[in-house]
Amino acid sequence: MLKDSGAVLLGASFIAAAIAAPAAAQDVTAKVQICASCHGENGTPIDSKTIPVIWGQQVSYIVKQLHDYRSGDRQNPIMTPIAKTIAIEDMRPIANYFAAKAWPAGQPAASTAAAPAGIAQCRLCHQPNFEGGPPAPRLAGLSYEYLIGAMNAFAADKRTNNLDMPGFMRALSESDREAMAHYIAGL
Repeated sequence: MLKDSGAVLLGASFIAAAIAAPAAAQDVTAKVQICASCHGENGTPIDSKTIPVIWGQQVSYIVKQLHDYRSGDRQNPIMTPIAKTIAIEDMRPIANYFAAKAWPAGQPAASTAAAPAGIAQCRLCHQPNFEGGPPAPRLAGLSYEYLIGAMNAFAADKRTNNLDMPGFMRALSESDREAMAHYIAGL
C-alpha cells in the first residue's frame, strides 16, 4: 500500500507542477504585454532607431537595465516609470521571457563593411560576433541610430549605468564610434 501511495503522491506532484507552470508563464506573459507597445508584438520595435530589440537579448543585461531604470541609475521618460512598477522578484522572469524569444528575423541585412580599427576591445565583452553574453548585451542587429545614440550618450556621460563604457567611448573619436555603429548594425 505504501508503494502505491508513494506513486500517487509522485503523480500528484507532477500534476501540481504542470498546473503551476502555465500559471507562472501566463503571469509573466500578462506582465510583459506593456512591453510590446514599444518593443513590438513580434520582437521588432515600433521605432528601431530609438527602441532596442529585446527579444533574444541577454538575461543579465535585461535584468540590469530594468533594475537601473527602476532605481534611477538609468533614465528614460517611458522606461523609468514602467520599471518602477515592476517588482524586483519579477525582473528575472521577465528577462528570461524575452531572452527565450528568437531574435527577430530580418534584423538586419548582412554587413559588407570591414571591421573598423579598435573594435577588438568591444569583442571582449560583447563576444566575437556581437551576439552578447554575460556581462554584455547583444549589439549585432540593433539599428545604427540606436547604437550611435548609446555610444555617444556614454561618451558624453549622459548614460552612466555602466562603469566601463563611458571611458571606452570617450577614448574613441566620433568617426570611430560612427564606423563601429555602422559595422555592428550590419551584423
